Amino acid sequence: MPGVTPKQSDTYFCMSMRLPVDEEAFVIDFKPRASMDTVHHMLLFGCNMPSSTGSYWFCDEGTCTDKANILYAWARNAPPTRLPKGVGFRVGGETGSKYFVLQVHYGDISAFRDNHKDCSGVSLHLTRLPQPLIAGMYLMMSVDTVIPPGEKVVNSDISCHYKMYPMHVFAYRVHTHHLGKVVSGYRVRNGQWTLIGRQSPQLPQAFYPVEHPVDVSFGDILAARCVFTGEGRTEATHIGGTSSDEMCNLYIMYYMEAKHAVSFMTCTQNVAADMFRTIPPEANIPIPVKSDMMMMHAHHKETENKDNTALLQQPKREEEEVLDQGDFYSLLSKLLGEREDVVHVHKYNPTEKAESESDLVAEIVNVVQKKDLGRPDAREGAEREERGNAILVRDRIHKFHRLESTLRPAESKVLSLQQPLPGEGTWEPEHSGDFHIEEALDWPGVYLLPGQVSGVALDPHNNLVIFHRGDHVWDGNSFDSEFVYQQRGLGPIEEDTILVVDPNNAAVLQSSGKNLFYLPHGLSVDKDGNYWVTDVALHQVFKLDPNSKEGPLLILGRSMQPGSDQNHFCQPTDVAVDPATGAVYVSDGYCNSRIVQFSPSGKFITQWGEESSGRNPQPGQFSVPHSLALVPHVGQLCVADRENGRIQCFKTDTKEFVREIKHASFGRNVFAISYVPGLLFAVNGKPYFGDQQPLQGFVMNFSSGEIMDVFKPVRKHFDMPHDIVASEDGTVYIGDAHSNTVWKFTLTEKMEHRSVKKAGIEVQEVKDSEHKLETSSGRVLGRFRGKGSGGLNLGNFFASRKGYSRKGFDRLSTEGSDQEKEEDDGSESEEEYSAPLPAPAPSTS
Repeated sequence: MPGVTPKQSDTYFCMSMRLPVDEEAFVIDFKPRASMDTVHHMLLFGCNMPSSTGSYWFCDEGTCTDKANILYAWARNAPPTRLPKGVGFRVGGETGSKYFVLQVHYGDISAFRDNHKDCSGVSLHLTRLPQPLIAGMYLMMSVDTVIPPGEKVVNSDISCHYKMYPMHVFAYRVHTHHLGKVVSGYRVRNGQWTLIGRQSPQLPQAFYPVEHPVDVSFGDILAARCVFTGEGRTEATHIGGTSSDEMCNLYIMYYMEAKHAVSFMTCTQNVAADMFRTIPPEANIPIPVKSDMMMMHAHHKETENKDNTALLQQPKREEEEVLDQGDFYSLLSKLLGEREDVVHVHKYNPTEKAESESDLVAEIVNVVQKKDLGRPDAREGAEREERGNAILVRDRIHKFHRLESTLRPAESKVLSLQQPLPGEGTWEPEHSGDFHIEEALDWPGVYLLPGQVSGVALDPHNNLVIFHRGDHVWDGNSFDSEFVYQQRGLGPIEEDTILVVDPNNAAVLQSSGKNLFYLPHGLSVDKDGNYWVTDVALHQVFKLDPNSKEGPLLILGRSMQPGSDQNHFCQPTDVAVDPATGAVYVSDGYCNSRIVQFSPSGKFITQWGEESSGRNPQPGQFSVPHSLALVPHVGQLCVADRENGRIQCFKTDTKEFVREIKHASFGRNVFAISYVPGLLFAVNGKPYFGDQQPLQGFVMNFSSGEIMDVFKPVRKHFDMPHDIVASEDGTVYIGDAHSNTVWKFTLTEKMEHRSVKKAGIEVQEVKDSEHKLETSSGRVLGRFRGKGSGGLNLGNFFASRKGYSRKGFDRLSTEGSDQEKEEDDGSESEEEYSAPLPAPAPSTS
């Protein structure tokens, strides 16, 4: 904006800028330059002629005289629009827009009391480099909906047959006026409804990323429903642009291959009205909206309050009440030395959904992070001190975790030491106090931040080897329904994808793998130090000499050709090489459910396994065999049967099934496994909604399959722990494909007080904890990090306070709590959706 000062709330200003180039160009990135304190939202349009030639104008006059395509949207409290790599909006040239038009909505103008001038706007990144994928907009809009007065629920349905080249949806935006309650969009294929996006139009109307990217192909049907209410109206409401009218719009942002790209498409009909009899029930469930998130509709505002009943007001929730002296958070604020009035309090309600807990944890993180920073002018120095003082960092982290461990009663939270279900293994008392894994908090490798970490391994020198995806990501748009990679136009990853890292200081000792891979996955290192890697986009397995620049020593599979015969793979996941015989085992994979054996020279030997079906998979059946671990001294190969949530072990000579390892604490997925003599390590997958099993690592006695210990990171948190490798000294590394992080865990000494055990549940007593808590608020909880104490028992502390029960506060250790989530973990993909995910099992509760 060229220095504007809005004089009344809900002012819309527009401005235009001619494209700086005449030839064809591509917009590949947007960066908002605005503050939520002054700007409610911004929309960027592309067109050939703006509605005005002035430096700016009231948008009521219009934005463009011709067709305007929405390119970008930003709003307060809403995520920005981000284009996937290789995707751009085509502008300029013979067919692209010649002008950008920016619309800025100034909601509450109280920030302009000083009459300052606003220059909010958007920075665009233009490139002349042709993009392989072109972004576009598909507008679904009702033109004939009538909302009868007083009608409680009115549905407005839109549907069209899609008859173009495939498009890949990555964002959506909904729009109605005051009467809209919820807008939902779907792709319908063979009678199956797949959600594109569902949102309340009373929230900021920006583009929101789709939860799972959706591809739309020729023959599909695109369907949308807007749900309105006519309550409070005395006359029928029609579709239109005035304050008394309504709108039903769904904007779908997509990309297509450049050679087939269409920049704008519309659907204003309902060609399949009968189909809406089977629309998912969620489409008619309103989304609650807090009053402070309510969208202001500017020129659509009513002059009277007759429609207030139509606005979705969220009733005051119990957990938002600020509690008094007698509650836990008042006590918490004292422990942290924080004033009670700055602690935004949530009551714990065990019937609430899991997301309320993450909000609550974030509140505590905020308090913990603010503590000890002192005066604003001293904050920078304190932060430098904290970064340079490992002890202080550890204190802060342990303080947070011990607080988080008291957030809710133990019976409603799955602890790291839970009682096994019958038939799923029991705890080994003789091992319970002898083996414990903790994150190595002084290891700086957690901050390496490569691309999506898909594989980790150890070379013969015990150096850590990392296999990562650089700037490539695996998401729902990476493959078509036949598992053919769809983003070849991006080319191979242009940076080194294999990093050799010093296990002590995380220095990168060596790197390789540039311009070889598209979507790296599995990694293993044989006894001679050769790397064995898989690429799910290429559908191939490679043997690499880390010291050679001559290319792969061996390639198995056909490039970019999925298949299931002896010469093809379909998204192979991992490799294991027998150190004695040199036999090569490949888990294959996402779209084949088999293990394939080759000779050392790459000759096909045999294969076994089949796809599982139903909830009781049989031995030898797989649903994504994802990771392999050889157990040479007993001649076994163990497989992480990912989607079946189990580990299967087979004899390497006869391929005979030996046993299954499965525990309730695994949850539904086992992502990766690693073996060292006597021990089997594993990591599970993110729980489904409603499940309680946490993301964590496991240490198991290989002979019995029983769990000896579980562990989690302290710095950062697991998001998709994708691979694990362990060394014989008890050091464990885990790579995460979503948080782009590698953690190091180490074996700690026996804990003296981990002694009380009953039915698989352990309780610990720590002496003098009450006194230290009361007398040392500045470093309250960090002082209990010694190996002898193990963890703080808040049960003792709360049991001594009037009105409190120790119930739920006794627990063995607090190292396993979730660490705070970073604001932006750098990952927008939902990794590995090329293999259909099984539907969550219905709740039995």
